[in-house]
Amino acid sequence: MKRFTLLTLLVGFCATLQAQTVMVGGEAMYPKKDIVSNAVNSVDHTTLVAAVKAAGLVETLQGDGPFTVFAPVNDAFENLPEGTVEALLKPEAKAKLQAVLTYHVIPGVLDFKALKAKIMEGKGKAVLTTVQGAKLTFMMNGEHNILVKDAQGNVANITVYDVYQKNGVIQVIDSVLMP
Repeated sequence: MKRFTLLTLLVGFCATLQAQTVMVGGEAMYPKKDIVSNAVNSVDHTTLVAAVKAAGLVETLQGDGPFTVFAPVNDAFENLPEGTVEALLKPEAKAKLQAVLTYHVIPGVLDFKALKAKIMEGKGKAVLTTVQGAKLTFMMNGEHNILVKDAQGNVANITVYDVYQKNGVIQVIDSVLMP
């Protein structure tokens, strides 16, 4: 009986650790809220939130999921060639904007541990398919740093890991990924 109680406590403790509130963009991201409801509070993700709204993806990212979202910070959008963001936010570019944003989403919950395991299984590289349908490549860069390479060869660092949401997990990245 004692063994069962200890195991139950350990499982509960691990679940609590997984569901911790994480600070992103100066605001708490609550694990009981959905991806969009949390992202709108991050001052580091105002461009991403505006893009999600313009693309008509709010309802999707508030859905059941689960989703893993690689969420670029505002600086990442500012580092795109001049005029790129403005062009993508135009109503006539909605399909292209949707493609770029869904390229940042992989079905399922891929936290650091799961991504690292996939990279190790792939002998240093994991190639995963996004909701958009194209591939992203993941590689380790040290013990606790994962790089994400897009179809054009651009590389992003995951800067904040494992921001658990009610419908998935957010991994904050420092570059916009392009299909």
